[in-house]
Amino acid sequence: MRLNSHSFRVRYGETDQMGVVYHGNYAQYLELGRVEWLRALGVTYRSMEENGIMLPVISLQIDYKKSAKYDDLITVQTMLAKPPLVKIEFDYSIVNESNQLLATANTVLAFIDMETNRPIKCPDYILERLDF
Repeated sequence: MRLNSHSFRVRYGETDQMGVVYHGNYAQYLELGRVEWLRALGVTYRSMEENGIMLPVISLQIDYKKSAKYDDLITVQTMLAKPPLVKIEFDYSIVNESNQLLATANTVLAFIDMETNRPIKCPDYILERLDF
């Protein structure tokens, strides 16, 4: 599974006085996309943490194209950029209901052993579910 889409409405509290989504909220939208991408793969953050693995963001890049506004139905399209090793990289497109591109983004996360706080290889149970 390389692509997953997750849609939701922009909440009032995510916007400024003009009804435009505050730029910092896009990082949370990307997290929603990532979490749902993993869930569709059959993996949750909770299960990874229960297995002693953290997945912190080590790089985040967002290119804003057009403003999302209050009550817009937006979709985060999350794509695996390449096969994961010690890091997992995602590319994103955020679109509105008219399919207008609002933002593109990229994140890189590292698999970290919670006991040693050191990077580790992507778990086999994730690699086995990917279609590479």
